[in-house]
Amino acid sequence: MMLFDTHAHLFDETLISQIDDVVARAKAAGVSQMLAVGTTAEDSMKAIELAERFGEIHAAVGIQPNNCAEAQPGDWDRIVELLDHPKVVALGETGLDRYWDYAPFELQQDYFDRHLRLSQDRDFPFIVHMRDCGDDIVTILQAAAARGPLRGVMHSFTGDAALLQQCLDLDMYISFAGMVTFKKSGDLRGVAKMVPADRILIETDSPYLSPEPVRGKRPNEPGYVAHTASCVAAARGESLEAFAQLTTANARRLFRRVSEV
Repeated sequence: MMLFDTHAHLFDETLISQIDDVVARAKAAGVSQMLAVGTTAEDSMKAIELAERFGEIHAAVGIQPNNCAEAQPGDWDRIVELLDHPKVVALGETGLDRYWDYAPFELQQDYFDRHLRLSQDRDFPFIVHMRDCGDDIVTILQAAAARGPLRGVMHSFTGDAALLQQCLDLDMYISFAGMVTFKKSGDLRGVAKMVPADRILIETDSPYLSPEPVRGKRPNEPGYVAHTASCVAAARGESLEAFAQLTTANARRLFRRVSEV
């Protein structure tokens, strides 16, 4: 079995302090690929450093919406330059967040637009963070789609069927994290059943929100993506082995630079 954890913040101190063991446990759980996702220019560099050290790890670079108010002069230029690194396979995470009040919403929109334009200019996939702002996300994605094709993923998707269809209409991939395994998440598992076979991905979003049956255990780590895969596969009526193969193939298609390194 080969799984691909498409979203992990491996530079978090709870994980990087034991990174050799984290990677070893992931491999033992069948996780062959991990994407370390940046949220600032600084930790995007840390993601690259981990990707340089471990063949199983790849990097995404970007400035997360809740961090964009902290961005320093030159940070965006650093993100643009980092796309030239051979182990950088995606841009982000980017997106919008109305839940936390860490950055003015207009600034978040500006950075989201920057990431999307850069994605289209450089033909890099992008990773979207979304919290309490589905309509806002769709509006900006639709404006970007009017300029040209989109190649991106809605990470840790928790939306309803209507939002799912809007995202699919924009050619987005849909990724599910640990929340889909929670007992109260029956509706979300129902949404996961609706995702076309060629558009579904899985992730941990580690170190946050460990899935059942290790919910509450901290930190979450890439090896636990096997629990999420098992849950979603069961909801879709598929074998874990087949679902692992499917989601890994989807991830490699989206993050196609993975095949080049």
